[in-house]
Amino acid sequence: MTPIVWLPLLIPFLAVPAARRVAAALEPGRAVRLLTTTAVGLAAGSVAALLLLVVPGASYLPVVAALGELTKPLTVGPPSVAVAISVAAAGLLAWRAVAVVAALHRLRADLRRARLLVDGGDSELVVLQDGRPDAYALPGRPGRPGRIVVTTGMLGALDPDEREALFAHERAHLSGRHHLLLGAAELAALCHPALIALREPLGYALERAADEAAVEAVGDRRLVGRAIGRAALAGRTATATRRPLAALAAAAGPVPRRVAALLGRTPDSAPRTTGTCRFVAAALLACLALSGASAIGAADSLHSTIEIAQGEHPHD
Repeated sequence: MTPIVWLPLLIPFLAVPAARRVAAALEPGRAVRLLTTTAVGLAAGSVAALLLLVVPGASYLPVVAALGELTKPLTVGPPSVAVAISVAAAGLLAWRAVAVVAALHRLRADLRRARLLVDGGDSELVVLQDGRPDAYALPGRPGRPGRIVVTTGMLGALDPDEREALFAHERAHLSGRHHLLLGAAELAALCHPALIALREPLGYALERAADEAAVEAVGDRRLVGRAIGRAALAGRTATATRRPLAALAAAAGPVPRRVAALLGRTPDSAPRTTGTCRFVAAALLACLALSGASAIGAADSLHSTIEIAQGEHPHD
């Protein structure tokens, strides 16, 4: 097996800091796309690398050799080393696969419970009789739109104009299907530990994207900032509600930073150093390209090795 198979497992440790740096310099929509693509792409590369590492050691098993019509193992050198690497890679894959399946099951069960509370109508807005202030965007079932869920406590904490700004924010989460993007990053983080660091900036970028969509809807940056700030303050002074795991809420994340960005008082709204951003972006793209190319190159090398082990000659 060619040594480049290890690159997709190492590159995330370099690419994640670059992705965070570039995302902080972009407008929210572009930051969301960058972070999601980075997380999914690097996770796919790392999983592919582990799968490729399993095959050479597995070729020592008689059943695998028979199924692959192999006349000799796929590696040279001590079999114990190849088998140990194969077992370790298979163990990691199984461990992470169980974690992904468990996360999907937990998410599905949580959404099912949340949807039971709002069934019985087709309106976009659902008002829960609950004095604890809360509001969130609840993803819909396949083929059905999501819904904006708000408690009576939250309605009482906001003025009518602030409510409209809050609803516009949650509506942006639903129309943008932000829960799918955040879910993809969560699953990617289960595939490689370095990708955990992308969850927080992606969550922030999604909230900022919804903030800007709300500004476009109501036409008042101060109103959106005030609505978000008051909703967050109201939620913090009350006992927490049982919000679904997949639900995105206007009062989530670093609210003071978001409000300051809406009002143009933080680096989020300041001009960036174009040269630095381009350099870091180029480095990130190089990392992503190298990860993908390494996985493809390792797969091609393994294919050639299999052909040789089958007594065939690799294609020219």
